[in-house]
Amino acid sequence: MNKNTLNSPSAPSRFVGLDIGGSKTRGIVWTDGAVTSDASVGSTNVQNVNPETAVQNMAALFAKLDVAGATHVLAGAGGVDTDDDASALRSLIAPFVPGAQVQVVHDTRLLLAAAGATSGVAVIAGTGSAAWGVNESGEQARAGGWGYLLGDEGSGYWLARETVRYSLRRMDAGEPVDALTSVLLDYCGLSEPQSLIAHFHQGTSRRYWAAASPVIFAAAENGHEHALMLVDRAGADLAQMAAEVAGQLKIAGPVVLGSGMGSNVPALQDAFSSHLAQRGLHDVQILRQDPIFGIPLLVAPALV
Repeated sequence: MNKNTLNSPSAPSRFVGLDIGGSKTRGIVWTDGAVTSDASVGSTNVQNVNPETAVQNMAALFAKLDVAGATHVLAGAGGVDTDDDASALRSLIAPFVPGAQVQVVHDTRLLLAAAGATSGVAVIAGTGSAAWGVNESGEQARAGGWGYLLGDEGSGYWLARETVRYSLRRMDAGEPVDALTSVLLDYCGLSEPQSLIAHFHQGTSRRYWAAASPVIFAAAENGHEHALMLVDRAGADLAQMAAEVAGQLKIAGPVVLGSGMGSNVPALQDAFSSHLAQRGLHDVQILRQDPIFGIPLLVAPALV
């Protein structure tokens, strides 16, 4: 799919697409099939930021977008698990596009569409994690996506939290600071593992910890045994979610891996693909473009 144009005759002539992630929100306006406005701000997901910040960021985003005349908005967001979740997000968006029809879906749906697939399994590996799928009969299934307090295994936040726990266990055992703990402390601007306890609990966000994932991947690339184990476990947990969805829907793929880490970290992609292969699932695709470019495939059937 060409990410800049849309040739569907049934799509609205002007519509807005939003991809609301744990770390950022991106908005695009399509006019007569072409991208005419594109901007990004911080997260507007109230599961990641407080309501006041969500409103401020949404206002900042729409100030950058030319939405005059837009008749439809389709937003993909994490944590949209109930009608109430969707309604709350619609209420947040609607004042910025008066008169437009607003549709809210879980952000995993954007991944599958961005890969050009109408059936299959989409797996998010970013600040959080989740899997969603649909088969050719239209049956849907989900796994994971419980949020950081209950799950988000294989996510950037999960990787950082597990690295903090690893470092504190070493401290409790009287073991010296090793390479993995050292790079984590450098990221945090701290000098000793003991400081990680207060640092983790006071004033740091999910986004902050998810952004630490590159130092963990770097440690794994340098051969650190525990970092390698964490990357492999992340791949295994993500594969587990994908396999659960595929099993419920009785499909073999495609399985599309995307979002920040899923699209950009080869080591995680390899671990994910390997663990899926062990489960007999071999049709794996890595999403190479931003999930927001799946919205043109969704907007016409979702909003007519």
